[in-house]
Amino acid sequence: MSSAGVFISIMAALAVGAMSPGPSFVVVSRIAISRSRLDGFAAALGMGAGGGVFAVLALAGLTALLSQFDWLYVLLKVACGAYLIYIAVNIWRGAAQPLEVSDAGDSHRAPRRSFTTALLTQLSNPKTIIVYASLFAALLPRAVPLDLMIALPLGVFAVEAGWYSIVALAFSARHPRRLYLAAKSWIDRAAGAVMGGLGLRLILSGLSVR
Repeated sequence: MSSAGVFISIMAALAVGAMSPGPSFVVVSRIAISRSRLDGFAAALGMGAGGGVFAVLALAGLTALLSQFDWLYVLLKVACGAYLIYIAVNIWRGAAQPLEVSDAGDSHRAPRRSFTTALLTQLSNPKTIIVYASLFAALLPRAVPLDLMIALPLGVFAVEAGWYSIVALAFSARHPRRLYLAAKSWIDRAAGAVMGGLGLRLILSGLSVR
């Protein structure tokens, strides 16, 4: 298979995976609907950046290190699960607080905060690097061409940022935002419960490896 064919196959598989619901979807949709469209796009870029980091690490062979040292993988899963629970608690605690939203965003600082939140959320799932490494191992040739080594992280960034930009665009529209404001406390508590459940599951799955 040519380099272009390998690249397209990997990107297609990753696009399907990116569209599956998870903590990243919860975070981006909530940021877009509760802050601004600009914040949503900043969060999408954060997801893309996190995906790019994982792609680089997968190509660099971090997965081999994780498979050699089980305790390191357990530590990563527990720490990342704790971070998701931290986000869940903050969402739940803010559920009853009134919210004013603006398409312009509150300040230049808000998009940076949205980017950082999304980036950390993306990096909080160590399973992602395993998925990337599995796809790379299955589809990449033994000697990976330099152009493919460069293209893969950029492609991952484009897939992740592109999908979550669509999510941000959809959820920052007027009608979804109006629905959110009308039922903010319930939606935030539901989002917090989902995030907390995902974080707890990540911790338990990490501890079960031991």
